[in-house]
Amino acid sequence: MASVHESLYFNPMMTNGVVHANVFGIKDWVTPYKIAVLVLLDEMNSSKCISLLERRRLNKLILPLQQGPDMTLAQLLKTVEECCSQLAYAVKLRLHVMAEGELKDMESFFDTLPNPFNERDSEAYKTSVVGLFVRHMLLAYNKLSFSQVYKLYTALQQYYSHYYQGGEEKSGPAFQTADDTDMDLTNPEDTGGKMEKEELDSSPGILFGRDENIPSRGPLSQKQAEYFLARQAYLLKNDENKALAPAALQEELNNMLKFNPDFAEAHYLSYLNSMRVQDVYISTLSLLHYFDRLILAGGDGKSSGDEGCGRSLRYAALNLAALHCRFGHYQQAELALQEAIRIAQESNDHICLQHCLSWLYLLEQMKGSDSTALTEDSVKMAVHFCLPYLASLGIQSLVQQGAIRGKPANKLMEALKDTDVLHWKHSLSELIDISLAQKTAIWRLYGKSTMALQEAQLLLNMNSLEPVNFGVQQNNTEAFAVALCHLAELHAEQGLFGAASEILEHLKERFPPHTQHAKLWMLCDLKIQFERAMNDGKHHFADSLVMEIAALNETEGLYRKALVLKAQNQTTEAYKILQRLLLYCEKTKCTEMVIRVMLSVAELYWQSSCYATALPLLLQALALARQYNLQYLASETILHLAFSQLMLGIPEQALNILHMAIEPILAHGAVMDKGRAMLLVAKCQIAISASEPVKQKSQALEVAIQSLDEARTYFVKVDCKERLRDVFYLQARLYNSLGRTAERNECAMQFRHLNQELPSHGVPLITRL
Repeated sequence: MASVHESLYFNPMMTNGVVHANVFGIKDWVTPYKIAVLVLLDEMNSSKCISLLERRRLNKLILPLQQGPDMTLAQLLKTVEECCSQLAYAVKLRLHVMAEGELKDMESFFDTLPNPFNERDSEAYKTSVVGLFVRHMLLAYNKLSFSQVYKLYTALQQYYSHYYQGGEEKSGPAFQTADDTDMDLTNPEDTGGKMEKEELDSSPGILFGRDENIPSRGPLSQKQAEYFLARQAYLLKNDENKALAPAALQEELNNMLKFNPDFAEAHYLSYLNSMRVQDVYISTLSLLHYFDRLILAGGDGKSSGDEGCGRSLRYAALNLAALHCRFGHYQQAELALQEAIRIAQESNDHICLQHCLSWLYLLEQMKGSDSTALTEDSVKMAVHFCLPYLASLGIQSLVQQGAIRGKPANKLMEALKDTDVLHWKHSLSELIDISLAQKTAIWRLYGKSTMALQEAQLLLNMNSLEPVNFGVQQNNTEAFAVALCHLAELHAEQGLFGAASEILEHLKERFPPHTQHAKLWMLCDLKIQFERAMNDGKHHFADSLVMEIAALNETEGLYRKALVLKAQNQTTEAYKILQRLLLYCEKTKCTEMVIRVMLSVAELYWQSSCYATALPLLLQALALARQYNLQYLASETILHLAFSQLMLGIPEQALNILHMAIEPILAHGAVMDKGRAMLLVAKCQIAISASEPVKQKSQALEVAIQSLDEARTYFVKVDCKERLRDVFYLQARLYNSLGRTAERNECAMQFRHLNQELPSHGVPLITRL
């Protein structure tokens, strides 16, 4: 199921999608790239031949070009050319005149630059975004000394010459001046003295030669720092695939902190980035650094009656508790949570206390304790303090616990319906996604695959309420990953492996391996591969997948290891693993896995011809499945009971109870289970016909052949050669009894081919469900 508490992390950088970042004390300066942008703006303002569509495209570029990192001239021209090729040529021509001319050409450009932007009817008046940018550049340029202007002109020449010499085909910095160490483009009076040598080495040509998503290699200006942090924080929350890779982002943040170690928000983004790769040391260190800098900066004013840094201290402890929860350090998390509660109580901060209570009941869930009472108290208090977000999270957590405890689906869906009203009322888009993902998982848990498919499709086709920023059209969160994984498994269960493969490919593109939700599709992919390998009788290949599955989910890996051993007739080893797994699942209250393990143990009893011994275990599994409303597992258990009764010589009773299970399996079951059910029906019909008169026996055998034909259709869909071999064997025997030689020979030939391809491991063909 989707995690309903993924958003409980206090994120001080994000408020309604807006990042509040401290800025560097470094003033903005003129670079060759910004001269090129100024030329572009001047041409846009003066040109009269730009169409309306082209101007709209160019207007959308203005803000990213102003606030984004510096690019090479080749990249800039390519970006502009996609919007208006004529304007790109004009910019290139004017830069050519300046770079190939003399210093006075650049000075003349800055002298004439303010004129068009001072006109009130201009689209770029001085109070507009473009006008402010131009004024900043003019102020920075006017503060330069003559030597600084000369070095800026030299940098412009090299910036252009790098493009002229074919540099557009290269990546990385556009140039590296030999005497950059002497250049100081900032006003010493503003910065309180000379910049350090290391800072001077990179300041003239920072951010050159990089596209919008590639980090810089020098101190960022105010706008560039804000833009970079806003973009990366938003992408990490909504579309991690479009954010920088963890290593590249950490490198850029380290570069930021090298020039300003007290940049608090950079530390917090470093914490979020480290959490992506589960780096406990760096994430803890970055979180502590963030709150240390936040307190020292004095940016935490009085709020809700608290004094000074009290708010930062209690949220620091709360975030530390959340971090330890995610890494499974429950004792450390509890200590940090107690500290946060103590400080919040002293400050009388009810909102912080409510967050602490939310994490407290979540911590109890992680430890395996019953936290229902705590969760209900949290929901009541959240409603009392008008905190709809926390109230909805609490209700969804109660629903999740209710599903695990086997509450009826109608009650759970009724509760989720009430929370959906709350979500739409307050436009809580993220919680709407989580709610739909929860419904998908609950319907799958209860064996209603059609309803699960409908909920997953509803989530994927729903338009997000999140504002569209940085080209992100839809949230790429855990809820979407869960829904897509359910879709892949549902398609694979129906034998649509091509469609499942396409969904998994989409998942790999949407959630690359370095993203935090990638393990969901990795496990899903491995489980589908394992099932296909077992269906094909490729037990050695399936065994090679067990270790990979265990690395992602130890319980699933152990269960599938037992399945492989059972298929290879290593009964003793499989039984030991299943018994160990059964004890663990009973302790952790994983009822679904407990029932599956019981069914596998019953199949081991069959291999030892202990059919009567399997009956009590199967009845216990059936009672558990009905108690926890697991309808599909109950139907599968009834199939096992019917098979046991068949092998004990009471096929009439077996066929009677089969009618209880056949309808849910045919309606919601996997194709493999449908085939197994019809094969069992045919076996029961054959067994019953043995005691009937000759005429009725022939009719009964004809009906059994039709059941086998239907079973064969299902097995062909999933390419299950082992089960097809059983079907052909039975059909050959039946056709022989009916005297239909041609059909018998055809089925016998098919059986022979499959038997040569898949040699039997000593298990009789008929004594298997």
